Amino acid sequence: MSKNDRIDAARDDKGEAFDADMIMHDNTDAERDAERELPKAVFDYRKKYENTPLVVIAGRPNVGKSTLFNRFLRKRRAITDPTPGVTRDPIEAQAIINGKPVRLMDTGGFKLTRSGDKKEDLMDELVIEKTQEALRRADKILLLLEAAAPTAEDEEFIRFLRPYWDKLITAVNKTEGGRGEAEAYNYLSFGFPTLLCISAEHGDNITPLAEEITKGLDFSQVCEAPADSAIRIALIGKPNTGKSTLSNYLTKTSASIVSDIAGTTRDVVEGEFFYKDRQFIIQDTAGIRRKTKVTEDIEYYSVVRAMKSLEHADIVFHLIDAEEGLTEQDKKIIAQATKRGLGVIFVLNKWDLVKGEKKFRDVEQHIKIMFGKMEYAPIVPVSAQKGSGIPDLLNTAVELFGQLTKKVETSALNLALKDWLEAAPPPHGQRNSFTLKYMVQTSTRPVEFLIFANKPDLVSESYLRYITNRIRKDLGFSSIPFLVRVKGSRVKWEERVKP
Repeated sequence: MSKNDRIDAARDDKGEAFDADMIMHDNTDAERDAERELPKAVFDYRKKYENTPLVVIAGRPNVGKSTLFNRFLRKRRAITDPTPGVTRDPIEAQAIINGKPVRLMDTGGFKLTRSGDKKEDLMDELVIEKTQEALRRADKILLLLEAAAPTAEDEEFIRFLRPYWDKLITAVNKTEGGRGEAEAYNYLSFGFPTLLCISAEHGDNITPLAEEITKGLDFSQVCEAPADSAIRIALIGKPNTGKSTLSNYLTKTSASIVSDIAGTTRDVVEGEFFYKDRQFIIQDTAGIRRKTKVTEDIEYYSVVRAMKSLEHADIVFHLIDAEEGLTEQDKKIIAQATKRGLGVIFVLNKWDLVKGEKKFRDVEQHIKIMFGKMEYAPIVPVSAQKGSGIPDLLNTAVELFGQLTKKVETSALNLALKDWLEAAPPPHGQRNSFTLKYMVQTSTRPVEFLIFANKPDLVSESYLRYITNRIRKDLGFSSIPFLVRVKGSRVKWEERVKP
């Protein structure tokens, strides 16, 4: 009989006292090391699955929910920090647990006490509201507790969970090496069906926990999701520009907490929606401020995570408060996006609040001045709160995605190159002459072209800009950034493309 089985046996149906000698560790070091490894996946964790059960991790702040969430995901998806209340928005991701795929959700901490600060208290209420909503939808709830005497918040939350008792699993965290187990078993008095002592950080008893999570869940409808053809959007911008409001409007949910408090969103909140039979994956990110304004470690991690979201995006919706305009910080954000070859749409949010004298043309001109080399980037005015301008925004996103995924055949490219060279021949001086031999498109998402030349070092930036403008105008890449590189070659393109 395992330790946790003995715990269940030691507690009768009434949750009465138990013999402490019956709950001592009997695991050898080798067994404990083995338990630290998650079970091998039957399903491929690199694939996406549909119709998976929802497992919600819940508990008061700073009990280790995000650490456990990251352990099951095998990566640092949620921000972890010793500061209570780091997680605010529910964060959802697919995880392979005990060899089976589930939707795993990390929730904000349940706080009973209030500080008296109006903004902080409002935020706590919003977090609780989101957590309650997640609990109602959950197929299983993992209540995470800390190895200490039960607090008033613990007791209040446990009473709240009574209607969900049939889908509840309970684990006491931070018990690595048997630490704090005596205090942990005080929770047995609440009559939990199962109580496991674990360490999310060190991996103790994660295997039996994984088995308990999947026990009784219905996986009969789980199937592999179709090949990913979704348009991935990252919402980027300064705090309070309306990113969460737009995300909630598009996904028809309230997944992201919306408030007037700057820095409300801390982690990346991912959602899904469909428009004209096209799947969109949208990432709501933390507002990005200047380094001098970032005073908290938590906010620093939020900003880092927001910038990292660009690695998993096709298009950036860069939200700008139409009343406040642009700053130098906006330029830095966009520079990171274009460097990665992402499509960029300037989204002028709160356009319904703009006074009459502030015309769209004026704003458009200001953007073009600040982003001199990005005349191609579309500018779309919207009201995320009222929904105006949203169809134009999504139609523009679909158009940009079409350009990002467009592949031009090599033969067509080189016929176009021949015409461009005839229209504007390269210089033929003794010292600056060069010949462009042929061109290929090397990738999509991001789009990149490679031109082979006899003397690549002599290809001037001005002539390369000419070729870039012709690609943009003649080949249908009018609204996206793309890269054009030059490489040395003496081979003709016809010979290059022979099988």
